[in-house]
Formats: sequence, C-alpha cells, structure tokens
Amino acid sequence: MSDETRPVAGGARTAAVIPAAGRGVRLGPGAPKALRALGGTPMLIHAVRAMAASRSVSLVVVVAPPDGAAEVKTLLADHALPERTDIVVVPGGRTRQESVKLGLDALPPGIDIVLVHDAARPLVPVDTVDAVIEAVRDGAPAVVPALPLVDTVKEVGPADDGSPEPVVATPPRARLRAVQTPQGFEHATLVRAHETVTDDVTDDAGMVEKLGLQVVLVPGHEEAFKVTRPLDLLLAEAVLARRRATDGF
Repeated sequence: MSDETRPVAGGARTAAVIPAAGRGVRLGPGAPKALRALGGTPMLIHAVRAMAASRSVSLVVVVAPPDGAAEVKTLLADHALPERTDIVVVPGGRTRQESVKLGLDALPPGIDIVLVHDAARPLVPVDTVDAVIEAVRDGAPAVVPALPLVDTVKEVGPADDGSPEPVVATPPRARLRAVQTPQGFEHATLVRAHETVTDDVTDDAGMVEKLGLQVVLVPGHEEAFKVTRPLDLLLAEAVLARRRATDGF
C-alpha cells in the first residue's frame, strides 16, 4: 500500500472512496457490515477488488470505523489485492457523509474523477464501474448506475399509534430508478458538494443535485445489490459461488 498514486496513461486519474465505517445493524450483531465474510472473505475485500478491477482506478481510499483503521489495514495486508492499485486507509466519522468527506480529504493532488462505492455492494461488475467512469470523462459532473424498479412504489403518510400507514400517492414506476454504486463525480464538484450541502442526504449524487447540477444515469447491474439483511448475504453467497464455478472468480 502507498500514499501516492501513479499516473494513468491516456486519461483522467481516478480514485475510489469506500466508506466502510457503518455497523450494519440490520445484518445482526457481530462485526461491522463491511467486515462480514462473503465466501470466506470480508465484503470489504470484495469491494476493494471490484474497484481495483477497473484499470482506470489508480487509488482506493478505504474509510474505516473511527477506532478500526489499524484492523482494516491489517485485513487488507492479509489479502491479495492488485499491486497496480494503491490503497490508503483513513479513520471515518460518525455519519456516512462525514466518512466520505474524510476520504476526499485523503486524496492527493491530481485526481480528476472520484468514485464513491458502498462496501456493502461487494459484487458490482467491472463493466458497471467502467461505464460510470466513462460517463464522467464524457463531461457529466455526476453519474450513478441505476435499475428500473420492478415493484410498484407507494408514498405513505404518518401513522398514529402503530396503525396501518395511509397511502398518499403512487408515483409512476416508469420514471423511477433504484440507484446503486459506485457513483462517479468530477473531483472538484464532489468536494464543493461536501463543503456546501449540510442537509442529511442518502447518497452523494443527492448532494450534487442540491448544487443545481445535472446528475445522469448509466445502466446498473442486478449483481450490484446492497447486502443489508441476512437474506441479501445468502443471495450474495450464491452469486459468488456461481462466479467461482463459471468464471474462476
């Protein structure tokens, strides 16, 4: 691992920030979500490998739990990772937003494109990563991979005393998308968003939207789902087993 990045021939220099400081309470008690095993390997390692699989990514910044940076550094050192990709570990903050900002602060000069990727999406294919990078290179200030919704979505109002929630609207499904990561950004744009937007948002693209800038979508992938609940972990194990059987992954 190194604190310096190497130039990427023929294009913009790209770094990935992976916030991995969350506890993942919906997966139950135990290790932080990013350190849960998937196919015998922590999800964080899968997520780092997924970013490093893109030849455009020269640096991965892992944002560890505030008191767990040393443990994460040891974990990364114990697993085989692409030598052409530099990896830096920094302590995170109390919230995801703070952690991403700390990851941005750790980037060296000369980075043009930044990916922000959830450690809990360990199986995103490299083609999706590359599509996000390419769209930023083509001039989009912010890019997110996304999939059409398969379920109808209802907007609900507040319920009193545990009573059933009232439906207040049914948004047209054809215009809705389920957003994934990595989300890609012009470096300066994402830095400005984190310096300017103080509202609580659920993703970094939402912060860029609040700057009044255009966010665009590229096709996501069904295997880039987020491992949040025990059933997701079972599905991820099945996907990984299939990859290993068919692709030698």
